[in-house]
Amino acid sequence: MTGGLLERHLAFLEALRGAGLPVSLVEDLDAVAALGALPWDDREVVRTAYAATLVKRQAQRTTFDTLFDLYFPRLVGDGVAGAEAGPDADGSADGDGGDGGDAEPPPLRDGAVALRDLRDRLVGALAADDPATLGPLAVETVSRFGSMPGRGPGLSSWSAYSALRRVAPAELTRRIVAALLAEGSGEAEARRAADRSVGAFTALVEDDARRRIAEEKGPDHVARTAVRPSIERIDFTAARRADVEEMRRQIYPLARRLATRLTREQHARRRGPVDFRRTVRASVSTGGVPLTTHHRPKRPHRTDLVVLCDVSGSVANFAQFTLLLVLALREQFQNLRAFTFVDQVHEVTGHLRPGADLGDVMAELAASAEHAARWGRTSYGRAFTTFTEQYGGVLGPRSSLLILGDARSNYSDPGLEALREMAGAARHAWWLNPEHRRHWQTGDSLAGVYGEVVPMVECRNLTQLGEFVHDLV
Repeated sequence: MTGGLLERHLAFLEALRGAGLPVSLVEDLDAVAALGALPWDDREVVRTAYAATLVKRQAQRTTFDTLFDLYFPRLVGDGVAGAEAGPDADGSADGDGGDGGDAEPPPLRDGAVALRDLRDRLVGALAADDPATLGPLAVETVSRFGSMPGRGPGLSSWSAYSALRRVAPAELTRRIVAALLAEGSGEAEARRAADRSVGAFTALVEDDARRRIAEEKGPDHVARTAVRPSIERIDFTAARRADVEEMRRQIYPLARRLATRLTREQHARRRGPVDFRRTVRASVSTGGVPLTTHHRPKRPHRTDLVVLCDVSGSVANFAQFTLLLVLALREQFQNLRAFTFVDQVHEVTGHLRPGADLGDVMAELAASAEHAARWGRTSYGRAFTTFTEQYGGVLGPRSSLLILGDARSNYSDPGLEALREMAGAARHAWWLNPEHRRHWQTGDSLAGVYGEVVPMVECRNLTQLGEFVHDLV
């Protein structure tokens, strides 16, 4: 690699690490070796070589592709097509210079005629599902309508939001649906196809605006400020709808990895202490030399798990994903009891059925939140007191208690005595908090107070959740 390419390579790898992809030095060297054996004139070959040596899981691929496009962009500025486009490309010039020497000024790139022309071409390409045309159209959209010159220091001069607002995705969707209906498609099918096509075009516009900002401010700046981390590192409380769907798909693969890891470790720990008597007896046949040691069998121990989840709006996603992961690992526990609360306690054990459809379980857990609230405001003290009065018997010397919540009780009674009673009755107790540790004990947070009774662990994303569940079982 030349100096410039090497610097770009190292910066790219640092950006991947910053986004949560675990890239080791060995994998760094593997990527260099692969790139040294492949041609550099095909960008997709370079992308594939990097992905094959650096990406470990499919969930990381979206983040990888976003960063690759920043550090190895497919074009600069408007590209060759944009540079070669003349005034006619703006959609309003008729090419007639008039009969005098005073030619009219070139038409505005951002005008009503240009906008109408672009929308017409977009509708045709989207209805035909033509990806080869959509890419250049996304570049043109940002070039025409996404420029924001003259902004203050530190602000970007490109905006995907401004560009999309001008082309009006809702209007595009309406016209595509109408075109597909005219071709004989069903209404539901046409709506799904239109939403999918417009969504893909929106992503292309966002990618191109991000590329232009990277040209302006450098890819390192954009990687730090505008690239979302891998799905396993996104905070539960900050997840968007698309993130939630992807997290849901990652729950069972995460559970399978954990189960495999746990099984391997349990096999390694299966042997108990050395059985001295059997070892000595066996050594008689080898002249008293204990060539083979014998061990006492180690009795497996599986604990009962009791989960108490805050399902108020701010932490609902976190509680649902934790319950689903516990469900996927249910065979690791002798018995499982799960309860949700806002200000009232409601048992949801029946929803966590082995083999149940994941979507159905999510819907049932979301609906169960209605039974966990009477006044609509989170009250840990009332929930703890109600739990000890109604369900205190489920905790015992074989039970582990797991509490999920942000420890924000709206300045109400914390219920410390009830919490101490619960923690004292269980064999182990833990508290998972989806807030960053720096926010604990701020405002109405009682994380520090509750942490003195039950050990509190920061758990903001799938990675931290998986690490905790591994330690738990």
